[in-house]
Amino acid sequence: MRFSLSLLCSLFAAYAATAQFSDIPVDAQRVVQTVRPDAIRNHMRILANDSLKGRKPGTPGFAMAAEYVMAQFKALGLKPAGENKTYKQNVPLRRWAVREDKSALTLISNGKEQPLTYGQQFIYSPAPDHATSDISAPVVFVGFGVTAPELGYDDYTGIDVKGKIVAFLNGAPSTFPSNQRAYYSSAKAENAVAHGAVGTLAFNLPTDLRNRIETAAPRARQGVYRWVDKQGHPQRTYPGIQAAASLSDSTARLLFANAGIPIREMFAKAQKNMPQAFPLNVSVRMKAQTDVVEDVAGLNLVAMLPGSDPVLKNEYVVFVAHLDHLGIGRVVKGDSINNGAHDNASGVAINLETARLFASLPKAPRRSILFVGVTGEEMGLLGSDYFASNPTVPKANIVANSTLDMPFFFHPLLDIVPYGAEHSSLNTPVRQAAAFLNVGISPDPIPEQTVFMRSDHFSFVRQGIPALFIKSGSQTGNPDLNGTKLNLDWRATIYHTPQDDMNQPFDFNAAGKHAQLQFLVGYLTAQADQRPVWNKGDFFGTKFGEADKSK
Repeated sequence: MRFSLSLLCSLFAAYAATAQFSDIPVDAQRVVQTVRPDAIRNHMRILANDSLKGRKPGTPGFAMAAEYVMAQFKALGLKPAGENKTYKQNVPLRRWAVREDKSALTLISNGKEQPLTYGQQFIYSPAPDHATSDISAPVVFVGFGVTAPELGYDDYTGIDVKGKIVAFLNGAPSTFPSNQRAYYSSAKAENAVAHGAVGTLAFNLPTDLRNRIETAAPRARQGVYRWVDKQGHPQRTYPGIQAAASLSDSTARLLFANAGIPIREMFAKAQKNMPQAFPLNVSVRMKAQTDVVEDVAGLNLVAMLPGSDPVLKNEYVVFVAHLDHLGIGRVVKGDSINNGAHDNASGVAINLETARLFASLPKAPRRSILFVGVTGEEMGLLGSDYFASNPTVPKANIVANSTLDMPFFFHPLLDIVPYGAEHSSLNTPVRQAAAFLNVGISPDPIPEQTVFMRSDHFSFVRQGIPALFIKSGSQTGNPDLNGTKLNLDWRATIYHTPQDDMNQPFDFNAAGKHAQLQFLVGYLTAQADQRPVWNKGDFFGTKFGEADKSK
């Protein structure tokens, strides 16, 4: 009797476990347990090796990394899904830079001209659409330069800026939801063009220590990259803006000398998130020359695991990680090679292990799975934007994207921040996978970093495709170790330096759990009867997709 009771209890426990995760098929449960943290380590060691010289697009080091990844695709039996039956998709990139000796900015007030000093008082952003710019116009202040009707906020209310130059604060109102704050912080030029402005002047709140002239000038001098179409036209630009400058704090104060509203009062209203717009009673002459510096042969990599369903195999779940990094830069602590171990050899390595998990299934999921290694993320999400705009499969058939970039595995993976999950039905597979792996789900611990806009998933959001960007949360399991502080300290000291190499305290078991999450979320999405949909009334779904706009 005791034996029968024990057997009954065991059977009940097994049934309960199966019932708890009945939404995850047994095959997937078995495969996910075969994850190999050491394989992730080995992929990273190869991709972050000094011999690849930091994997800058267009260099031999990037080509070496691409060859390695393609060899892994082939070994896993994944089908070429790039151009001309290869794993490759060519991405034409071009770089522009400002000629400082041919550029000037002059304030004009009460008939007097005040020339400003380049690199100290102002810098220009390159204008790919305008080889030369020479405009003189009155300046109008427009707060944060934001128009957000769904949030009842508009800095352009009651002001005419047609043919004028607009000045605005960097960032967006702090009361905005994190992801919308990120979006509106980056949409200033687009909004200025929509209101008829011809030039922009940007500056910071006194409390905003980012984007200072002294730190922004060296980056600006490197120029900007864009991908170009078959006619050579740059993309993701706004030709209506003929010149765009960033100003130092002291220069911004000069703009307000005759405004009638003291700058301290303007700052106070901005910090209270109050829309504001008024003329500054000053004009500016913006004269700039933008030169083409180089063309770069960019390269995306695309591989496919064909789906098993005769109909749904024509739909695609896309996994993305950027393969590029910064190449060779200035010497820091005796090293000049930006190996990019965490950024983003880690994401590529985890996606390769995720691909192996999918290839290990006894039967492929119903939908097809694409694995895409993109170029030019560090140049402004260029490779992913090119692929999302010009996919090698029908765009309408891409149902979801999951991007991995710097997932942060310097401690055990106890919780995740699934950026994007709150916007679509992808939240369901995320929660199912997290529950199976006993991983918690946490809110964004660093909303001021505007993470949602800063990686390749956003290229898919722009095309109306629900997307995820899963990163580690802040729980470490150690009361003496603050995960958020660890993250911020890493960003302040290691991020985009040669010290982002393999000599870091990575937790590869946590990396393995990231691969398990990627696999399970993608598998559940690929198996579902219905493709993912944006939530009703969602901001990004309404703006870019086909979300229900009834709310």
